[in-house]
Amino acid sequence: MSDQQKSNSLPAILCLTDACDRPESELFIGLKKAGFDVDVMCNPKGRNYQRLVDENMVAQPMALQSRFDKAGTEAIRDQLTRKKYDIIHAYNPRALACGLRASKDMDLEVVAYRGVIGNISFLNPESWITFLHPRVSKIVCVADAIREYLASLRFLWLRIPDHKLQRIYKGHDLSWYQDQPADLSQFGVPEGAFVVCCTGRNSPRKGFDVLIRAVDELPEDVEVHLLLVGDLVDNKKLQAQVEATSHPERIHFTGYRQDAPAIAAASDVFVLPSTEREGLPRAVIEAMAYGITPVVTAVGGMPELVDDGLGGIVVAPKNPSALSTAVERLYRNRGLLSGMGKAARERIANHFHTSQTVRETGELYKSLAGRR
Repeated sequence: MSDQQKSNSLPAILCLTDACDRPESELFIGLKKAGFDVDVMCNPKGRNYQRLVDENMVAQPMALQSRFDKAGTEAIRDQLTRKKYDIIHAYNPRALACGLRASKDMDLEVVAYRGVIGNISFLNPESWITFLHPRVSKIVCVADAIREYLASLRFLWLRIPDHKLQRIYKGHDLSWYQDQPADLSQFGVPEGAFVVCCTGRNSPRKGFDVLIRAVDELPEDVEVHLLLVGDLVDNKKLQAQVEATSHPERIHFTGYRQDAPAIAAASDVFVLPSTEREGLPRAVIEAMAYGITPVVTAVGGMPELVDDGLGGIVVAPKNPSALSTAVERLYRNRGLLSGMGKAARERIANHFHTSQTVRETGELYKSLAGRR
């Protein structure tokens, strides 16, 4: 079958997103190479925008400001009237709300994407213009934990039908992660130090305070340096907590960094001590792709990502002693540390590869198109 025949036999999809990340961009490109007629409307300020332009995939540039973006909705409507699509796939709540309004009275399927737990309720009016809207055909969940959360939502007789929920992991490729490890001396880390890295936003649910307590609980002979990567430098509460530890000189705030993956790659252990609402955190995946052993909490999709005891360690959330024990175990057993790092890298290569995401997403599109 020729490429043109393949394209004509498969559904046409309009993907609505923002500044799409590398996995999203490669998914779109992979679907096109598989014969799907895929167009993308996305933010032209995204770092992967030009790659999509070069692949002739950008239907229109679009940067939605809210779920009620009038100009953005009109732009989507314009594209839908210009070309016949079978499916809209919206990758964030703003895109979903605007896409639903733009496609009103049109004969097509609407697919949503959900990457985090929480913030959806039958009592929340905004949920009814996004994920609970009756015209949403499927919600693609980035982890089983998110699918199970959505399936558990109840109010009186209302629930999300199981057939609307599907888990598709966001895929990666080891070839994307080729940065040289960063020079950690710029942050005051001594050469040869055992380094624990943690990357995240300045949010209480990321558990930075729990990790600082865990590091402070380490035995005196376990000399660990902690790198806190992200917009945390102005968090006075965390700064005060660090100053009160036994060795504040071993805890370093890097500020927001564009080279966060390279910093993780230069570390010995990557810890994400989140207390709630995680999907499949990109920071953990990036560290694993570089062969860095992850220690994570049993929150959201992280236990699906990290193979506990083989390719990393999973501990209970909000438990500094459990985190401290995990770090000490890896510090004292460098063979275990190395073996877990290698297994973590292999897990990304074998279980979270972009080709799997392309295949499963393509099958979803075909099944939706086939029932119309």
